Amino acid sequence: MFAMRLHQPGTPLRGETVPDPHPSAGEIRVKVLACGVCRTDLHVVDGDLAHPHLPVIPGHEIVGEIDAIGSEVVDLHIGQRVGIPWLGHTCGNCTYCRQDEENLCDHPIFTGYTRDGGYATLVVADAHFAFPLSTKADPVSQAPLLCAGLIGWRSLKKAGQAQKIGLYGFGAAAHIIAQVLVWQKKQVYAFTRQGDTQTQDFARSLGANWAGGSNDTPPEALDAAIIFAPVGTLVPIALKALRKGGRVVCAGIHMSQIPAFPYDILWEEREIVSVANLTREDGLEFLALAGQINIHTTTHSYPLAKANQALDDLRHGRFDGAAVLVP
Repeated sequence: MFAMRLHQPGTPLRGETVPDPHPSAGEIRVKVLACGVCRTDLHVVDGDLAHPHLPVIPGHEIVGEIDAIGSEVVDLHIGQRVGIPWLGHTCGNCTYCRQDEENLCDHPIFTGYTRDGGYATLVVADAHFAFPLSTKADPVSQAPLLCAGLIGWRSLKKAGQAQKIGLYGFGAAAHIIAQVLVWQKKQVYAFTRQGDTQTQDFARSLGANWAGGSNDTPPEALDAAIIFAPVGTLVPIALKALRKGGRVVCAGIHMSQIPAFPYDILWEEREIVSVANLTREDGLEFLALAGQINIHTTTHSYPLAKANQALDDLRHGRFDGAAVLVP
């Protein structure tokens, strides 16, 4: 098969022909139809996340068709379309797994980080962590749902009963969850890079009530703010935008250092929480909802061999929505 592999963090991916993988017991092999390019992939490639399994094939927003099945696999069949997310396996035995908090598993395996992912023509996955997908939708449009959508959904759940919600960093995840918020009849406040009027217009086109720069003060105090951009300086900025009792949700797996800030912007029972990974329940909930409300993903397709270009375009914010690799 052909794959784009990372041999050393901080270096470009290499396009290579490698042996086809074969599924073991409890696993499936998937012919990749599309694989989204996620900011987490950037963190793996750039070395922000330590100890990847090297060499590794990145990619965890995978849409494909099952073309081989290992023993002990039930409820899945050859030719079925499935989605493969970031959380690739959990131990099932630790305290967190036993408490239905598998996203916090002590011994997890992550797709495209500690096991090979979807920047390839084939990928092997744990059958228990594969989501059945409709064949009616375009696989390119489905790919961003597998992480940008899922982590946005979990972040929204962490925001509680908030009605006025700020989204800091209006990229792949925000452009999906904004559509959910509009459907829920909640108010959306989109924060972008200063002066990025193109992305602000994009946010308004999706139903945002207001859009401005990340340093701007929204017209009303927010009930919650979800920070998708991996920028620690946004935390105190978002805190200042909250009402009493409001909550800042840090949605990324990595963030630059959070600067010191005065206690008075945290006081009055404001909170800062983080989101870690996802559970399979999150996936089933969100994918069902995405089909129900017909979420539209704005995508930019790249050939698989152009993965480095897609990553660089994401790194520098050269597009709205999400990048997707197509083998």
